[in-house]
Amino acid sequence: MYYPYFRGKLYDLITIRENAELLATNNFIPIVEPVKQTLNGLTKTIEAINTVQGEMILIVNPTYGDHVGDCKALNDLLLDTFKSNSNILVGILLSQTTTITDIQSICDLHKNSRRIAFIHNGFTNTSDLNTYIHSRIQNFLHIFIEKNGGKLYRGKFKDTTRILVRDSFEKRANRAYEDTERFSELHLTYQDEGMDGFGDFLIVSDEFSESGGPAYAVAIHITFIDTDDDDVMHIHHFKSDRFDTPTDPAGKFAEALAKLDREVNSGISKVKKTDAILEFLDLKSRGHFPGLGYVKKLSMQHHLETIADFFSTKR
Repeated sequence: MYYPYFRGKLYDLITIRENAELLATNNFIPIVEPVKQTLNGLTKTIEAINTVQGEMILIVNPTYGDHVGDCKALNDLLLDTFKSNSNILVGILLSQTTTITDIQSICDLHKNSRRIAFIHNGFTNTSDLNTYIHSRIQNFLHIFIEKNGGKLYRGKFKDTTRILVRDSFEKRANRAYEDTERFSELHLTYQDEGMDGFGDFLIVSDEFSESGGPAYAVAIHITFIDTDDDDVMHIHHFKSDRFDTPTDPAGKFAEALAKLDREVNSGISKVKKTDAILEFLDLKSRGHFPGLGYVKKLSMQHHLETIADFFSTKR
């Protein structure tokens, strides 16, 4: 049903590992596009998913990061280290530069071992792809990155399992965010779109960068379901008061965290007190700054917990 898309940085992988049971219990299937050369963190993440008998999609031909142009290490990881784990799907990114030969080569490597997930993101040769798909007995999953896969494109893959991934997080300078804004309604409308599931890039966005710039302002991004707006998901941007220089990130985090604390303890907040929120509150009580990567991890965890809570109440 829900397919969160991660780029495979350090805290992305830690988020998956620490929430593996939550993901598996709720039938959430994370998509991972590895961007780092070292595979230690990725290996630990797959092991965590296996331990709870969950599923994951591993993209073996990333378009960003250290593995661009050479997917041998990622294919070998699945063919050797995890050859008996069919719950890890092979993800093939279909971009503007992907050829049918590329697709055939990867599919042939894994033809006897696991399912294939096509991640459509700018690919145009749909005629030859459909011809190839219909010549195979493999079970294919189709995932569409919405900005590069409109309804007309998605309609060419009817009668298949289809997932729509929307980038709902608009990346801006932290100080430029509104305090609160609408985030997404795709969790409510994906079936109206003719889809079997939905996904997003959590609170990170599809825009890729190797590392963040200097933190002139610190922001904590917290999603919530607005029951007064037909269960549409909204997002709070709790921002630091100061944003003139890139100094004192710890102090700026404390400023943003104080605003989060006031909101969730206001008595009228729609933010769920998830495990991630409770950890934020614990950080405030201890006056501890864990680093901006860890802050992002907690925000991603809260997003996963919020979606899980929403669907658990609808069952």
